[in-house]
Amino acid sequence: MIRLLLVLIFVAALAVPFFNRAEPSLFGFPFFYWYQLAVVLAASVLTWIVYLVEGADKEGAE
Repeated sequence: MIRLLLVLIFVAALAVPFFNRAEPSLFGFPFFYWYQLAVVLAASVLTWIVYLVEGADKEGAE
């Protein structure tokens, strides 16, 4: 069930009409660029969470 968190990243990264724009900008970077960076950071955090939970499940089964 925890693996559904990984689906969120795919949806966030593939929802191009949502982030295909220039405004609002952040530190001079268009929305498109900083949104993609945020997706990469969120993907790494969510993947780490899934890894921790899946590892805890395997330790409990042994």
